[in-house]
Amino acid sequence: MDKGRLEAFSDGVIAVIITIMVLELKVPHADGIAALQGLVPTFLSYVLSFVFVAIYWHNHHHMLHAVQHVDGRVLWANSHLLFWLSLVPFTTAWMAEYPLAPWPTVTYGVVLFLSAVAYTLLQVALLKRHGRESALARAVGSDAKGRASLALYATAIACACVVPWVAMGIYVLVALIWLVPDRRIERVIGA
Repeated sequence: MDKGRLEAFSDGVIAVIITIMVLELKVPHADGIAALQGLVPTFLSYVLSFVFVAIYWHNHHHMLHAVQHVDGRVLWANSHLLFWLSLVPFTTAWMAEYPLAPWPTVTYGVVLFLSAVAYTLLQVALLKRHGRESALARAVGSDAKGRASLALYATAIACACVVPWVAMGIYVLVALIWLVPDRRIERVIGA
């Protein structure tokens, strides 16, 4: 089956996720700059989560650009990814409400970890659909970046129980790793 509907649906869900997150940014009840100080944790949580969701959208777009067709396995794997991403607004709001508290930080990390697992499963489903010689298989290669991200998330979750600020640093590190544009798929498709 054609991949167009999958792309359109995923784009819509991701747009809703970002919209829900921004709705957590409440207008201060004063007009001075000092009124913004209380919003700093919420704003920083939003920025980090926006970056993560945007990274997933970019990589999802590139991954689907490298394939021709989808099947039922791919549809379910994609729905699994969207499920975990849909929890990002909840964990973002909880973490913003209780900055650097262990349980919100752990929960945020669990959602990031399971989103990464779901993305990996989607990638595996697409690779099974298109084969080892496909453009996607050549582009993904060993996926060292993806495996490193999973390991970093697991480490961050463990750290969050004891030192939540270290976990937050690791979450930011993973975002920075993925902010560097991943040109693997563009190179393979352009070749």
